[in-house]
Amino acid sequence: MALNIVEKIDGNVPIKHVLASVSDKRGLDVLVNGLVKINPDVKIYSTGGTYLAIEKILGAELAAKNLVAVSAYTGQPEMQGGLVKTLDFKIYLGLLSETYNTAHQKDLARVGGVAIDMVVVNLYPFKETVSQEGVTPEMARTNIDIGGPCMVRASAKNYLRVASVTDPADYEGIIDELESCEGLLSLDSRLKLMKKAFAHTAEYDRAIAEYFAKQTIGDVAGCYDVTV
Repeated sequence: MALNIVEKIDGNVPIKHVLASVSDKRGLDVLVNGLVKINPDVKIYSTGGTYLAIEKILGAELAAKNLVAVSAYTGQPEMQGGLVKTLDFKIYLGLLSETYNTAHQKDLARVGGVAIDMVVVNLYPFKETVSQEGVTPEMARTNIDIGGPCMVRASAKNYLRVASVTDPADYEGIIDELESCEGLLSLDSRLKLMKKAFAHTAEYDRAIAEYFAKQTIGDVAGCYDVTV
């Protein structure tokens, strides 16, 4: 299979469609209110607790206009316990599609999808969970994020078009740039966010590997009623 080599991109990208799913909700009001102020037609796609937090930030009238449940967009309800929410073909077309790739644009049109311009994701608090006293391997396992790292990696890979935002400390700077550049985000900023995103997922995976490297089969089996 031939590699998909890109030759043409936009240096500055308008932020029209945003996918948000955050464990750490600090500063979310700054980001959400800023995005809607800069682009009153922006669509924010979200799930679970993040959806409810954004709905509260926006209020009923703006939420009805600017906020979309991921399940309504994909046509697929969440798996029980929120185990599967964003792992959907339509979502990843939106993350990985390229502006000047005709086949990608046809794929989006075929499923009624949109190109997602920004992903706002931070992950389940695995490191914080396992640092607490009395944590079991099952509690640790439950806090392994699957959809979050996938969204971060996909959006970071496609920094050519997509901003991968993983740190609430970056929200204010992003809004400042969008305000000063008529709603456009630069390639320079997207590249910086990409570097930070891959560092974030690398640190996350390292924490999981280091924790489970210390667990014995006895530690793990002791969490469950193991059938024979």
